[in-house]
Amino acid sequence: MKARRLPADDAGCGWWNVLPPSGPAAPLRRELRVATAVVGAGFTGLAAAHRLGELAPGDEVALIDAQRAGYGAAGRSSGFVVDLAGFIMALDPPDADRFIHLSRRAIALLRHAVVEHGIDCAWDDTGWLHVAATEPGLASLAGLRRWLDSRGEPYDDHGAEGLREIVGSGYYRKGIRLPGSVLVQPAALVRGLARSLPENVHLYEGTPALKLAPGSPAVVETPEGRITADRVIVGTNGLMPSLGLLRQRVFPLWTFGSLTRRLSEAEQRELGGEEEWGVLAQDPLGTSLRRTRDQRILVRNSVHFSRRTGVSDRVLAEAVDEHRKAFRLRFPDLEGVNFEHSWSGVMGMSANGRSHFGPVGENLWAAAGYNAAGIALGTVSGHLLAEAALGETSDDLTAIRALPGPRWFPPSHFSDLGIRWKLRRMEAETGGEV
Repeated sequence: MKARRLPADDAGCGWWNVLPPSGPAAPLRRELRVATAVVGAGFTGLAAAHRLGELAPGDEVALIDAQRAGYGAAGRSSGFVVDLAGFIMALDPPDADRFIHLSRRAIALLRHAVVEHGIDCAWDDTGWLHVAATEPGLASLAGLRRWLDSRGEPYDDHGAEGLREIVGSGYYRKGIRLPGSVLVQPAALVRGLARSLPENVHLYEGTPALKLAPGSPAVVETPEGRITADRVIVGTNGLMPSLGLLRQRVFPLWTFGSLTRRLSEAEQRELGGEEEWGVLAQDPLGTSLRRTRDQRILVRNSVHFSRRTGVSDRVLAEAVDEHRKAFRLRFPDLEGVNFEHSWSGVMGMSANGRSHFGPVGENLWAAAGYNAAGIALGTVSGHLLAEAALGETSDDLTAIRALPGPRWFPPSHFSDLGIRWKLRRMEAETGGEV
């Protein structure tokens, strides 16, 4: 299993750029023999490494990442820690119960780590909003409300004026707030988790996996080193196919974010509303928004399908144009506020909205395909992959194994056409709204 391409993320990620400078990377430049090798220092890999440290404190663990922890996909999300994702509604009720339980288990694990290690990641559990501005969005929102009612999940209803009082924009027609739902600064959270690894876990950044060889033992080849391990756990999500894994189960989908400069005090007064909030659109391919703790506005929309491990400057520029359009529609009184940072990030998607969990070869374990719910689902998947790889048992492990996996899709030429057709159809359903 050889890496076809290495990650090629742009340098514009605002979440990373607003953090204090990080120290130099420590790449792997030798051969190692360890109990477990973990590939990918995102939410999955970090959770796996933390759990391995708890369960087997005497075993050495090597955690590698092609980039810096927090610089890649995990640090490029919108920071919504999802437990009630829209695609869960399509699950059979027992599977929906399992998914929500596991996601909330992940939130509890992350909350514990943030408190125990004092991770400053702007943790906010006030609750984000699901909002609608178009007729398709209103229909989707009504379906979400019915599903929440059927489960007895609490939410707060808001009309246009109530949303204006929270968000400072009259763009939206209806919305609901999910109390207790969590927002984070994702790059800060990943960096904090990486800095709080157990003593037996050694992180090697700037160390891509070039080749994975399952077996007894398994082997990971890197540019300047080699890791021989009793077991290997892979947590690269959307980039899993570039390593030769799950190519007909998981595919990468690129999304884009922009972060404004800090709002002045006068602009904050002009905007009004609450000082910190998050908005998820029910409208097809709608815009996600956040007002951050340091008083910036995050705009996230646009998707792009490519099997490459990065996007071109042209594709990113087109997405930023959509960000500006969305920002002007929602906040016309903030016309003078510019974007300081714009970036791309990759998600792992599947044809049926399900994720993979389990072995992919002899002593080779993987989880991927989180379908835009990667902070929570990636965290609990990594935590439980460590248990599975060590032969442990738990109720949560039984639950995640019971969830349906990703559907097989045909070789890339045919599946790529289908993915692009689906995205064009979704774009057409927006009616020009962003």
